[in-house]
Amino acid sequence: MSIRKDDIAGIGSQFAINGIFVEGEEVQSGHINTTYLATYRNEDGETRRYIFQRINENVFRQPLVVMKNIERVTSHINRKVFRKKRDFGGQTLNLYPGKDGRNCIVGVFGGIWRCYNYIEGCRTYDVVENTRQAYQAAKAFGAFQDLVSDLPIEKVEVTIPGFHDTPKRYARLIAAMKSDACDRVKDVQKEIDFITSRESIVGVLLDHLAAGRLIERVTHNDTKLNNVMIDEQTDEAVCVIDLDTVMPGLALYDFGDLIRGATSPVAEDEPDTSKVEMRLPMFEAIVEGYLETAASFLTPLEIDLLPFSAKLISLETGIRFLTDYLEGDKYFRIHRDNHNLDRCKTQLALVKSIEDQEDKMLNFVKKWHRA
Repeated sequence: MSIRKDDIAGIGSQFAINGIFVEGEEVQSGHINTTYLATYRNEDGETRRYIFQRINENVFRQPLVVMKNIERVTSHINRKVFRKKRDFGGQTLNLYPGKDGRNCIVGVFGGIWRCYNYIEGCRTYDVVENTRQAYQAAKAFGAFQDLVSDLPIEKVEVTIPGFHDTPKRYARLIAAMKSDACDRVKDVQKEIDFITSRESIVGVLLDHLAAGRLIERVTHNDTKLNNVMIDEQTDEAVCVIDLDTVMPGLALYDFGDLIRGATSPVAEDEPDTSKVEMRLPMFEAIVEGYLETAASFLTPLEIDLLPFSAKLISLETGIRFLTDYLEGDKYFRIHRDNHNLDRCKTQLALVKSIEDQEDKMLNFVKKWHRA
């Protein structure tokens, strides 16, 4: 839904923003929420920009819970930054309340809207181009986890139950295989064999959690490069954005997903799996950046399991793609025949690449940890 300039001003009038509306435009980046950039001028003639975002309620079925989590996390981070004068790059993500004091406005143009400060002088990248970018992204996500490491877990609610419940994801795949509703099992036996031969690893992290060897933390749950603001002048990470999926989880899930998305040189739907590779230099850069900011709160077991988490999350994602393929492509949007199958194959190829280099990955982590 695209709206007029006057409507953008109308949305802004509902928030506690100082100044006069100057202009507004839609921001095309992002595929879930509708986003607008608005410029305001205050009494001193200074201009400031803000982000207005309409939450996609088809994706986020509990938008008010999502907003409660975001409010608690951003408030916690900003209090710590102010108190310690610790800031990653001079700016943090701030949530501006509505004039009624709530963390969002409800009912304007039929939706739920929120307002953030615009992070000036920064940009995002969709693809990791070099090890410096990988290092900076990992450093940013590690810093985020560090800043919320003392936020009580009960203060943040689960918004997507079972999001990284790999055993449950595996069980659903088995059910989809047995029902074979779309008569596709016969075409994917190789992928099924690959996954089922690794059944023994799907519950490892949750078993550690149940035994008390791992603890739940506040986690980001969408650790993509394009969720890190990078300073245009210094190429250093400034802050982490897109907090819609913040909820309780394992720190290892965030790390594993970052490795999954940042170390392969090709897109996750690349049809030629021979191009898929877990690039060890990228992994090493991510480990260095992540542990530089996260080592202070991680346990020795969490650090030891960093390479394993990359394998598990890649396998879990492959399981999800294959399950959706067998169920008729109902969840992930597809743009061609066998799209979800191609996605599954790239993830399984990444798992194999990780397994082939797992000893080197472990040795690097241990070497860094000893240092």
